[in-house]
Amino acid sequence: MNAEKREAIFKRLTDAIPNPTTELEYRSTFELLIAVILSAQATDKSVNLATRTLFSVANTPQAIIALGIEGLEPYIKTIGLYHAKAKNIIACCQALLANHQGEVPNTRVALEALAGVGRKTANVILNTAFGQPTIAVDTHLFRLGNRTKLASGKNVLQVEQKYLKTIPKHYLKDAHHLLILHGRYTCTARNPKCGECCIVDLCEYQDKHIPTPHLMRGEAT
Repeated sequence: MNAEKREAIFKRLTDAIPNPTTELEYRSTFELLIAVILSAQATDKSVNLATRTLFSVANTPQAIIALGIEGLEPYIKTIGLYHAKAKNIIACCQALLANHQGEVPNTRVALEALAGVGRKTANVILNTAFGQPTIAVDTHLFRLGNRTKLASGKNVLQVEQKYLKTIPKHYLKDAHHLLILHGRYTCTARNPKCGECCIVDLCEYQDKHIPTPHLMRGEAT
């Protein structure tokens, strides 16, 4: 895929998604960090349902530590892997207080040193909270990269590095959210909505699902 086509793709995505941001609900960088930790192998919708209640009673490291693991788990038990996540969140909060005066750090090294925070979570925080041009490759971005040929790779790190190398620099800050929203609602894993896609003529997916004109009009075959 050449640079001209990449530029056109991100221009169209920007026009189609004028407010590219996370769908996780948060009011502080700390709330965002906890929400992203909880979102591993879970939907943003399920996380929001849990954190609306949790954050109303505990939305600081001190308050969550005061809950303890047994006190935290009831708030997040509807989320997958909630027991392990509760342990990580308590440990994360303890480290924030011990090493960062209770504030969320803004460097990759410091973030990845926190319990429950891997490269993808760190990338989300660096991008969403601190405006850094990082790309957090989740299942949507991995699928899009390989499907459209925007960023082909055999593993998450390869795809991330290809995105960072090839996305036009002026789109890098918003690229993560543009791609995740496009993957979540249009270029879905099953039955991608190619007939509604704003970049269908630009992407290099070999098996595009484009309805024939008479079917798009709802006419019988």
